[in-house]
Amino acid sequence: MKGIELSKEFYLEHGKPMLEELFPEEKDRIAVGLVGEGSECFGYDDEISLDHDFEAGFCLWITENDYEKYGFKLERAYSKLPKEFKGYKRPILSPVGGSRHGVLVIEEFYKKFLGVSQIPEDVSWWFFVPSTSLAGATNGEVFIDNLGEFSKIREELKKGYPKDVNLKKLAGNLALAGQSGQYNYERCLSHKEFGSASLSVCQFVKHIISSIYLLNNEYEPFYKWAFRKIKSLPILNELGEKLTLLLDLPNEKATDKLLLIEEIAKAVIEEVKRQNLSSATCLNLETHAYSIMDKIKDVNIRNMHVMDGI
Repeated sequence: MKGIELSKEFYLEHGKPMLEELFPEEKDRIAVGLVGEGSECFGYDDEISLDHDFEAGFCLWITENDYEKYGFKLERAYSKLPKEFKGYKRPILSPVGGSRHGVLVIEEFYKKFLGVSQIPEDVSWWFFVPSTSLAGATNGEVFIDNLGEFSKIREELKKGYPKDVNLKKLAGNLALAGQSGQYNYERCLSHKEFGSASLSVCQFVKHIISSIYLLNNEYEPFYKWAFRKIKSLPILNELGEKLTLLLDLPNEKATDKLLLIEEIAKAVIEEVKRQNLSSATCLNLETHAYSIMDKIKDVNIRNMHVMDGI
């Protein structure tokens, strides 16, 4: 059973009755779900995931003011829920619950992932918060949120980066992908710097992956899940296998690697053109990066160095 399914069933069978019995007046102010850190929040958990941080549990999000009124009582009630559910044992929790599950203050939850408790109006904030944190704040599922305070921030985040921020990040990643894959890989081979050549390919793959997420208007998750999620994206999901092959090919097959780099670059450029993000007509990623910069309306963002802020 997937962790998020286990979490929801545990809530419905034990959590919901607990709230209805002990918190009849407060229950409509409590958001419940499973969001945050861990493969189960992304739906990527499997048998291997059971070796750590896996349990039948869920999150109860309340405002800071509500926590002062009944937070401790709610924590105690959560800690008294069954210690085993459907064969999965829950760790012994202190009266104040666990760090990933249990009672969580909404403002503190978002501050943990975003560094702030509310989305700032200053657009520059988006350049400093890691995409992995944005992915962690918007994954999983909210089972119920009648108050709407938790979901209000979550739904705003799920809209993706502001347009100009997305364009700037895309331009930077394409510039670095072009520099590492289309330019430096072959040069490193010519210098017989084979370790550096391999690093060039890794950098190319890294920045192409980031570009794929940006072209899908999705936040890139932690690197160990990046390839996994690409498979479910509607745009350029087919490049996941090609990027994996590129990493697997040895430098002895440099000709094949160079051809594959150009094939991947061409596919990305075609998508950039399809979305009308670049006016360039060549197959050079860096050239398209500068063309994308010209599409940015915010003067301050447009004047940033092309490789900054990614």
